[in-house]
Amino acid sequence: MAKEQKEVRDLQEGNYVMIDDAACEINSYSTAKPGKHGSAKARIEAEGVFDGKKRSLSQPVDAKIWVPIINRKQGQVVSVESADVAQVMDLETYETITIKTPGDVSLSPDDEIEYLEMEEQRKILE
Repeated sequence: MAKEQKEVRDLQEGNYVMIDDAACEINSYSTAKPGKHGSAKARIEAEGVFDGKKRSLSQPVDAKIWVPIINRKQGQVVSVESADVAQVMDLETYETITIKTPGDVSLSPDDEIEYLEMEEQRKILE
């Protein structure tokens, strides 16, 4: 899996983070002051990039955490197989891939789209 380690204190809203082995985008990040016998804690609220599930995490700010490397790519719709599946050609490698389309996006052939890719997971940006 393409990922790197960072300290929790280096994260901010909009960054990606691995929670429960799923790539998530941080929606809120807050820290609590250190107590008498402890270190400062960070509370992270995030939403899964590919599955949409909400997840939360509480860690000391000096702890290491995995951050996924997610690529943003350009593609062109080749064909629309059904209401929720489209064939997309990557504009960089000219590889044709099948991507599930979000319910509120209507695509037609020759549309240029932007999508996220991490290993074999892909998601069309709305």
